Amino acid sequence: MEPVIGRFAPTPSGALHVGNAFAFLLAWLGAKSQGGRIILRMEDLDPHRSSPAMAAQAMDDLAWLGLTWDEGGQGATPDPRYVQSQRTQIYQQYFDRLAAQGLVYPCFCSRSDLKAASAPHLSDGQLRYPGTCARLTPEQQAQRREVRSPAWRVRVAERSYTIEDGVQGRYTEYLPTQCGDFILRRSDGVFAYQLAVVVDDTLMGVNQVVRARDLLPSAPRQRYLMDLLGFPAPQYYHVPTLLDQDGKRLAKRERSIRIHDLRACTTPQALLGKLAFLAGLQSAPVPQTLPALLERFSWSRVPRQDIRVPEGLFTLSECSPD
Repeated sequence: MEPVIGRFAPTPSGALHVGNAFAFLLAWLGAKSQGGRIILRMEDLDPHRSSPAMAAQAMDDLAWLGLTWDEGGQGATPDPRYVQSQRTQIYQQYFDRLAAQGLVYPCFCSRSDLKAASAPHLSDGQLRYPGTCARLTPEQQAQRREVRSPAWRVRVAERSYTIEDGVQGRYTEYLPTQCGDFILRRSDGVFAYQLAVVVDDTLMGVNQVVRARDLLPSAPRQRYLMDLLGFPAPQYYHVPTLLDQDGKRLAKRERSIRIHDLRACTTPQALLGKLAFLAGLQSAPVPQTLPALLERFSWSRVPRQDIRVPEGLFTLSECSPD
């Protein structure tokens, strides 16, 4: 049986919040409970939103929680081999392999393709691409290229992909009707999330992917790319998304409670205990240590549905002002 290799994959576009910490805790427990390893990878594909300062802060927050990793950087400095913005030439090689199969075509649609390198989320109301540019002639492509640079899409197969998820169970998506041809590279040259994560997970040996349930629709698309490139598929665990009192997903863009802020008025054990409570690993939000959580961890205890965080569970009211 091959050793388990999991990963942390923060996007350094803002400070880590409790929703990130929840998923990272379960990723750490999932790998370490099987004697596995954790890789830290910075998913900074979008150069306009990511920053080295946020990457350093993410590493510091993870270290404060005790969520250590085995490769990917030390201290506040990521290993450049595990930083997506430094891996463009690698992504290009696999993009070219797909293009050589006749599966890639330019897309000139005026959609918000500049956001296409970001990880998609269920709550964002994804739209299926109707294939507008899939049948353009070379002459039509040349004419449109004079107006704008194209994004590049991959043609999807007329088949369903089924994921046997370790938390959510069986999930099936019929690619032509539920997503359509999806973007591999943006019009500004930035490679999209779907291609980058497939290449990175494979080359880094990741075989256990733990991430929020919002990303479940990405799994069939990534499996499709893995099949095209001859890559093995990892085991997926899509964990519940944490919601606020209004039912909104905790996210950087919603200014959710940040780990960096909570550090002024809590301890790592107190925060871990609250996260473990939400994950079904203990019956009350009392302080807990990582060794104790390892002893009681089981995927069968993790709930499937998204979790509305109880009011006041994470509070800054006791924090002293700077």
